[in-house]
Amino acid sequence: MSLPNKITIVRILFVPVFMFFAMPAANWYPSGLQQLLSTAGPYIAIGLFIIAALTDILDGHLARKRNEVTNLGKFLDPIADKLLVLAGLLVLTVRFDLSVWIILIVFARELMVMGIRMIAAGEGVVIAASIWGKVKTVIQIIAIIAYLLNDVVEQLLNGLIKDMWYLDDIVMGAAIIITIYSGIDYFIKNRGFLKKS
Repeated sequence: MSLPNKITIVRILFVPVFMFFAMPAANWYPSGLQQLLSTAGPYIAIGLFIIAALTDILDGHLARKRNEVTNLGKFLDPIADKLLVLAGLLVLTVRFDLSVWIILIVFARELMVMGIRMIAAGEGVVIAASIWGKVKTVIQIIAIIAYLLNDVVEQLLNGLIKDMWYLDDIVMGAAIIITIYSGIDYFIKNRGFLKKS
């Protein structure tokens, strides 16, 4: 259990905390908690999401610098990224009416990659994330932050600025295109292994 892996686990633990502050308060919450979540919730949520995203950079940097790249890290890091991104997309679906098709595309891609990795694990092979997979994750995280930031800016300026020049939609569109491409790229690069299996 190296330091980079501990940081990855912290990122996983951040996910439910982020969702608690990002999602609308339930009716059965105490009134004080409902008030806190409606006023400070969006600010806390975006802060938690950004911190969690930065730990992704930190654990990878530390693992390479300290020569502590492990199979456990290769396994945990993609899971942490997927949990963070899917949690962010679920929040956007509930709060901003993000199309469920986007979640379906992302989830389908991740299931396909996970299936390939499970087959590889059965053969004793660990497949590390590809460069396109990493780019995909970064763009997805930026898109989620753009949506969350848009909400915060609207609150701060009382709705004087809306949609941030559609930046959030543009980045999300780019994220979906890269998500699809990275899935195709992953399948093509590992098709020889799949045939052999």
